[in-house]
Amino acid sequence: MKVGISCNRFGAGGGLERYALDISRAMAARTGTEVSVYARRFDAGVAEAAGITPHRIQVSWLPGKLRDRYFSWRLQSRLPTSEVLIGCNRVRGSDIAICGGTHRGYLAARGTPPGMTDAWQIELESAQYAGARWVVAHSALMRQEVIELYGVPEDRVRLLYPPVDTRRFTPVDAATRAALRREFGFGDDEIVFLFPSSGHARKGFDLLADYFSNSALPITLAVAGRPVGRSIPRVRELGYSNRIDALYRAADFTILASGYEPFGLVGVESMLCGTPLVFADNIACLEVIRPQAVHAFTRNRAETLDRAIRAAVEAAQSGQARLADPMSLLGYDPAIDTHVDALLGLAARARDERAG
Repeated sequence: MKVGISCNRFGAGGGLERYALDISRAMAARTGTEVSVYARRFDAGVAEAAGITPHRIQVSWLPGKLRDRYFSWRLQSRLPTSEVLIGCNRVRGSDIAICGGTHRGYLAARGTPPGMTDAWQIELESAQYAGARWVVAHSALMRQEVIELYGVPEDRVRLLYPPVDTRRFTPVDAATRAALRREFGFGDDEIVFLFPSSGHARKGFDLLADYFSNSALPITLAVAGRPVGRSIPRVRELGYSNRIDALYRAADFTILASGYEPFGLVGVESMLCGTPLVFADNIACLEVIRPQAVHAFTRNRAETLDRAIRAAVEAAQSGQARLADPMSLLGYDPAIDTHVDALLGLAARARDERAG
């Protein structure tokens, strides 16, 4: 089978960028499957290592607001009819449209009316969903948004939770974890809440920083990713790291307060490393994580955040916080091969229906 995968950037990024890389690499390893990738940018050496055929569509010469539309238009002229297209960004012509978030849902969560640029994105997104044989939703929340906000028939929407590298994200023994804590400068009595983020406003940083900076508890908000840009009590900047798995293991908890989180893969990654969560209850990955692994709170109720953090601190101080058997607390199989099997099954059906 010939498969085409479109994405904005092909490389070791986050979100749908990493998802496109992961599924491309896994598909290319399958006998009888040829994978082409269409992207605005390819990180050096990544395409060759993944075993795919790269096709770059340059958009950098255009104003940012026009790039999505141009990429989608240009892709149509470069895509062979023999390929089944899996769209990991907003593109017309997708046989399978991957939904890792919707623009209408994002605006609704923020309470923001759509502007002109938003309207363009929604138009392209709507066209992608309408033309696709299948829409693959990465959470039940996304499935609901695609059906209710975009009018896609229920029988064309498939729920497939995103894969995780189960060989990379694993627990370690107490001695190894203690060594990691020393390496990252975490104190023995310091309770560390890891905040992995490249978009602090979206992930609820201000809400969390306000709580931590005014708390008398022995807690630290450790920010992994984009710089904060100012000094805040009880907030420590770790910078960008390619060892996020080590940071998960060293931390006591992973924390997010996102206003809109279509899935939240960091939640699954963290708990697979044995590190429990303090998460806002609207974050969609909680659909598949057992309550024993989460101290949940409601973003607009300050008392629930306080209660969740105090419960987390008590669990850590009593030695009861770590997750001994993470896989038993996860409600789906996160293996990449399981996910790719399902995708290739949908791709084969799309190919056969197109031919018939």
